[in-house]
Amino acid sequence: QAQLLQSRGGLVQAGGSLKLSCADSERTFTKNALAWFRQAPGKEREFVAAISYFGDLTYFADSVKGRFIISRDNGKKMGWLQMNSLKPADTAVYYCAERPGRATMTASDYEFWGQGTQVTVSS
Repeated sequence: QAQLLQSRGGLVQAGGSLKLSCADSERTFTKNALAWFRQAPGKEREFVAAISYFGDLTYFADSVKGRFIISRDNGKKMGWLQMNSLKPADTAVYYCAERPGRATMTASDYEFWGQGTQVTVSS
């Protein structure tokens, strides 16, 4: 029932980098904020990053500030999460999500979701 299409994740060593993508489908309302969330085994789903529709506003969780970059290209209907200096604590299933209006940090605010992809960081 995924409404957004995510790239596959992968296995990376600590200190390495990985870039995830999220592709939008054709919808009536397209001016959506984009966000990334992640969930590790036994943990609550947590906010990672978000970006407004026009890309002028971005938000990051404290745990990833300075390491992750969120971006989008509305012409391509695609968004990305660039993850640098990865740590084992970043290991989780990552989800992209979209909602009309402003970017928020709350998962329940988002209407459209990707299928999720596993990112594993080894040491």
